Amino acid sequence: MTELEPIDPMVSKIERFLKSFKDDNGEYKYRHHIASMSAKESRSFIIDYDDLLRYDDDIAARLYHEPITVLNSFKDAIRAILHTDNPKYLETINDDIQVRIANYPHEVKMRNIDAEHVGKLIATAGTMVRASEVKLIMTHVFYKCSKGLDAYIAADDYAKLKGNNKNAVCPLCGEEEMQIDPLRSKYANIRFVRLQELSEDLPPGQLPYYIDVVLTHDIVNKARPGDRVVLTGIVKIEKDLEEKHIGAPLYKMTIVANNIEFLADRKGDFTKQRENLSLTKEDEEEIKRLASNPDIYETLINSFAPHIYGHEIIKESILLQAVGAPTKILEDGTRLRGDINILLVGDPGVAKSELLKYAARVAPRGLYTSGRGSSAAGLTAAVVRDKSGLLVLEAGATVIGDQGLVCIDEVDKMKPEDRSALHEVMEQQTCSVAKGGIIATLNARASILAAANPILGKYDPYRTFIENVNLPIPLITRFDLVFVVKDSPHSEHDSQLARHILQTHRTSGYDRLPRVSTDMLRKWILYAKRFTPVLSKEAEDVLFEYYMKMRAVTKPEMITITPRQLEALVRLATARARLLLKSKVDRSDAERAVFLFNEMLVMAGIIDPDTGLADIGALHGRSLRERGKLEIFLYICKELLKRNSKENKNYIEEDEIITELIKTGKFDEIEAKRWIERAHRDGTLYEIGKGQYRLVSY
Repeated sequence: MTELEPIDPMVSKIERFLKSFKDDNGEYKYRHHIASMSAKESRSFIIDYDDLLRYDDDIAARLYHEPITVLNSFKDAIRAILHTDNPKYLETINDDIQVRIANYPHEVKMRNIDAEHVGKLIATAGTMVRASEVKLIMTHVFYKCSKGLDAYIAADDYAKLKGNNKNAVCPLCGEEEMQIDPLRSKYANIRFVRLQELSEDLPPGQLPYYIDVVLTHDIVNKARPGDRVVLTGIVKIEKDLEEKHIGAPLYKMTIVANNIEFLADRKGDFTKQRENLSLTKEDEEEIKRLASNPDIYETLINSFAPHIYGHEIIKESILLQAVGAPTKILEDGTRLRGDINILLVGDPGVAKSELLKYAARVAPRGLYTSGRGSSAAGLTAAVVRDKSGLLVLEAGATVIGDQGLVCIDEVDKMKPEDRSALHEVMEQQTCSVAKGGIIATLNARASILAAANPILGKYDPYRTFIENVNLPIPLITRFDLVFVVKDSPHSEHDSQLARHILQTHRTSGYDRLPRVSTDMLRKWILYAKRFTPVLSKEAEDVLFEYYMKMRAVTKPEMITITPRQLEALVRLATARARLLLKSKVDRSDAERAVFLFNEMLVMAGIIDPDTGLADIGALHGRSLRERGKLEIFLYICKELLKRNSKENKNYIEEDEIITELIKTGKFDEIEAKRWIERAHRDGTLYEIGKGQYRLVSY
């Protein structure tokens, strides 16, 4: 290799920085990094901005205003050091050295990026919502001219040489005939992604901003759709379109990425600001002080959605859901879900939507969406074709809400084909996409809090749960807790509810402020997520005894609780211990989990009155009693048809069915009529005349 050209003062200053900078342990941080580049086959060099600021604030300041110049100076300085220390490796990576800036503090919110930032190096936080496939871009052209001379030339320089001519002019011989050899040319990875501003940065009532980003070289696969990142890059412009009535070309801004860092891993206060939380030592001390109160559990529940009267059991369950249980990964790689899924079904006006909105607001990463305006692609992920013709992977709500809480209101209003996309998300906690040659699996490790209205407007206690809710059974089985909220008139309760609402409107606030504010409750949840409670022997015994008791049925056809419900109990007990900042799940946590599960069974009305045990079949289809009555109903209909057919009568009268059903002692007249209506609605019976029926399968 030939000797390097004399370097300018900026390169000399940076070279001294790289050679002489010592970290807190007294080690030459960047000198060691350069020395290890050959062993690691590294072409990327990361500079911590804090180190640069401590050494020379002039270089740090120029980095913002002249990023391309300063970054090129860094490359020249690294080349100069490698030229002395390892010239052989320098020949290998000479043109591929990438300098990346970490912990860059010049933060600009996405909606504030404007013309004054063009050409500047900035940092912005956002969620990656779209990513194209990885392409190759030519960085150096290998060509041969008509006289047999060959050389490498940078792609930009080749474009300048070509100009308006059909063939570029060779700088070596001056001839115009040059042939490119694509196989010997050099390429770099390139990917086009879209970054959308964080949900907590979005002003009320406004659409989220987004910006297109170009990733190159070794960072093309560093993040994927759904990841929350801090992007450091140079703002560039590219021609967009030309408006005739403006008479001038229009340009749009893009960012050429220099570095990508995950929001959760970012040093300093950046993460705290972005999460709208500031867990200082004072906050942690306040949380520990509150935790020492014996009634802190009730205090936390009462502080959750204080503007909503009652629903303590549901509030407690949602609070446990917001905290969740830690995910466990077994030795064989099996992943045990720790997130809790809850479904609320109830009459209009019982504050289901308000509970969902408050939960999305109080959870550290909460998203709220309505099923009426959501599609399968909007909830999970989709492959779309952008205006450039590239297929790009676009993330939906559950992927963006990864490791958070996704609230879906009016889930019953979704199209069945869209709703089925939630099955994989709720159990496997992944989102798989296979379309247009793109096959990908994205993380969707989110808790789902859903709300649905009954089919007939109000919940009918004389119908089964499935008949009241327009939801498929496979989806319902994936919810750990299913609460039925009924609006039943009750004098004392109605009086207190009315007083609470009127008091809130009269004072525009609360009569008594909750002991834990909403901001502190968010901090509490974030702090509680640090704990990983372990199941104790006492808690294990409680859950084991309850499971065996519920499985001990006298009728084998009765559907009792299943291992899926046992895992839900473990998650609830662990979440309670986590909420109370405990390192061990004790007996009281397990007993409370059992209490919540029993309350769910009572509210859903699926306790069998004959045995006193839970018949999960009532929640996931038909209960044992319902299946028994269905068998009797079908048997009577078939026998009546057989009898009538002997009399040349190919139908059965409604009165005949009612009379025979009453004779069994299992039905009264009202219930018999209801079963006939249900069979007609389900298609089991069809009417051939007024009050005359036939069995479909007969």
